[in-house]
Amino acid sequence: MIRAALPVLLACCASGCVLVTGDFSLLSRRPQPLEERTISGSGDAKILLLDVSGVISSEPIGGTFGLGSHESTVARLQAELNQAADDDDIKAIVLRVNSPGGTVTGSDIIYERLMRFRTENHVPILVQMLDVAASGGYYISLAGDEIVASPTSITGSIGVIFTSVSVSGLMDKIGVLDQTVKSGAMKDAASPLRTMTPAEREVLQTLIGDMFGRFVGLVRQRRTTLTPDMDAKMVDGRVFSADQALAGGLVDNVGYLEGTIERAKQRAGVTEATVVRYRRQDEYADSVYARTDGAAPQQINQINLLSLTRDGLPHGPSFLYLWSP
Repeated sequence: MIRAALPVLLACCASGCVLVTGDFSLLSRRPQPLEERTISGSGDAKILLLDVSGVISSEPIGGTFGLGSHESTVARLQAELNQAADDDDIKAIVLRVNSPGGTVTGSDIIYERLMRFRTENHVPILVQMLDVAASGGYYISLAGDEIVASPTSITGSIGVIFTSVSVSGLMDKIGVLDQTVKSGAMKDAASPLRTMTPAEREVLQTLIGDMFGRFVGLVRQRRTTLTPDMDAKMVDGRVFSADQALAGGLVDNVGYLEGTIERAKQRAGVTEATVVRYRRQDEYADSVYARTDGAAPQQINQINLLSLTRDGLPHGPSFLYLWSP
């Protein structure tokens, strides 16, 4: 190998080329290993802080100018749970949620992974809502043994949305003709190139009804404190303040992260514990409020009209548990 590379090196030197060496991990798609970092507290017992921020998806998020990518919400959470499962000192998990939701499947996978971890490792999970824990953000919160909303949290938005637009009128004005060839009448349902037919809308509405029924059924199953009034109101997809959510039984308490950590100690049966987080080598973490830098910030309401997608979501039609004002 060395002999084979020598002529190349000599040619580079003769032509004035510069041989660059170093760590190109920032441009790589491969994430750095997770490292445990102590945030506060002391003792052998550990309280692990997990973080779900931004739009929930199982797809990786492309980096700036297409350089590298950020791991998906699902992949990051799974990696952290895998590491926690190998540490018997983890006595409780506090999951911070600051998300308007995301894809139906991504939200459901995270919920299932959290529930499985609770069952297999006998570790309580407490959820702390921050700014927003709506739609899919609330869906994953249902895995918590306790749900705590911050005093100014927005939650709810229980439902499904499928966004589609039609540019057929614009195409008529500029003389563009849709020449799609298809095998069946429903093959291009919700195509932006033409107006949706009533039959297509009915088919899509049925799919949404199934996904909505799963969401509502899960709320009723997990939230035994749900009031009849909240049960009637939540089905229209509205959002709720922290106090409204508490009164209706969607959450168990209203408070701050520090108090939730103390409550996690009580549930774990320990009087003192070390609060830890998992971070990649290049990620910042020195307080309980530090956000996971591995997830790129996303502007969920920014529409890309060229590709008809939303930033942070899959490039293509998607059924979403997403608060989309």
